[in-house]
Amino acid sequence: MIPDESLPARLIDLLGKTQSATALTGAGISQESGLRTFRDAQTGLWAQYRPEDLATPAAFIKDPKLVWDWYALRREQIGAVQPNPGHYALVEMQRRIPRFTLVTQNVDGLHAKAGSQGVIALHGNLQRVKCFSCGATASAWEEPENAVPRCTFCGGLLRPDVVWFREELPKEALQSAARAARGCAVFLSIGTSGLVQPAAALAYAAMHHGSVIIEINTERTPLTAKADFFLHGKSGELLPRLVQATWG
Repeated sequence: MIPDESLPARLIDLLGKTQSATALTGAGISQESGLRTFRDAQTGLWAQYRPEDLATPAAFIKDPKLVWDWYALRREQIGAVQPNPGHYALVEMQRRIPRFTLVTQNVDGLHAKAGSQGVIALHGNLQRVKCFSCGATASAWEEPENAVPRCTFCGGLLRPDVVWFREELPKEALQSAARAARGCAVFLSIGTSGLVQPAAALAYAAMHHGSVIIEINTERTPLTAKADFFLHGKSGELLPRLVQATWG
């Protein structure tokens, strides 16, 4: 163990002994890789559109090509960035803690790219598409010129496999995340505003079942005052230090 006087010794001891932990990550960890948030990416040609104009079923029905092109650009942006030290620290944490579950609100796939296993992606995965009609998913597709690709099963239009405004989260993913939150000894909330439901409720579910709550964020959130530990700063800096101080 390598002492880090800026981190609470009690936290390091707790983390080193725990047998079960659940981590929830939000946009903050991806921003540290240089990825703009959904709203921040509304620049240039896209500045005239509100996010709600591009991320609802109604928007897709109205202009599927517009929505498809926007998400194609987002895939390009994601392809240009790499996981950061915070992502890799969570990989190491998963290796060290016997029962570790990683839940993310992000759709960029950076956790899996870093090597995390069994990631629960609450809001979907931008690297996949699914049929707007039958729901069949695909990780590869033919992209015709000036048209939206179609489903090989039913011929319906393909759309990003992400959760849009006014859509419910995937039931299985949400149930798995809730079970992990209720059953962990330690819950980490990392780079998330704590405002987006139902993901924001996971920390409180963990708290209700006796979990120790650790928040890592550059800003205070509604969870901060209730957390057992609040580490103020970037997850890409704090998570590696926490892992190093705990396991050496």
